Amino acid sequence: MPAYVLVDAEVYDHEAADRYRVLAEESIARYGGRYLIQGTVPEAAEGGWPAGRVVTTLEFPDMARLREWHTSPEYARAAAVRAGAIDVRMLFAEGTAA
Repeated sequence: MPAYVLVDAEVYDHEAADRYRVLAEESIARYGGRYLIQGTVPEAAEGGWPAGRVVTTLEFPDMARLREWHTSPEYARAAAVRAGAIDVRMLFAEGTAA
């Protein structure tokens, strides 16, 4: 069953964020993940959305692979670059089989 990473983020340092993105993209691909949405300002259909925040959605083959990526040394390097440059809230969710 596919598993998803839902990210809500605000960028404070765009140069560091660019370095993070390169490292993160490489680690995501290495663990079988792919971007469905990358750093997009969403349209709030109901409720509100804080100015300056973006959303990203990743898909992995399953939750085990997603967790393997999230705890990997490759992603740890990316997360170290991200520290202080991007405020991130990250959620994991399993999808449903259609």
